Amino acid sequence: MVDVVPIARIVLTLMRFAVFGLSLGITLISFQAYQQKQNERLQYAFVGFAFISMGVAISSVITQLGSDATELVLLFFQVVETIPFIVGFSMLYLSLYR
Repeated sequence: MVDVVPIARIVLTLMRFAVFGLSLGITLISFQAYQQKQNERLQYAFVGFAFISMGVAISSVITQLGSDATELVLLFFQVVETIPFIVGFSMLYLSLYR
């Protein structure tokens, strides 16, 4: 019988790379739009997507740590992971609200 766990880990890793690539792509597109228009809303959107991309990257690193780290270290990293998402979504909120 085929062991599913290694295959699932490979698929999960590929999916994480796809999410990170998409977040970087959106960040790049929003930066280009901001450079062309020099609009405050686009600036907030770019900064928001940049922070969300940072959160995705940190999330991937934390997942790679897995069970190798102690519970306190994982908790610290999860708190640190949440901060870029809070800032990023706040900036996106500002870009849509203003």
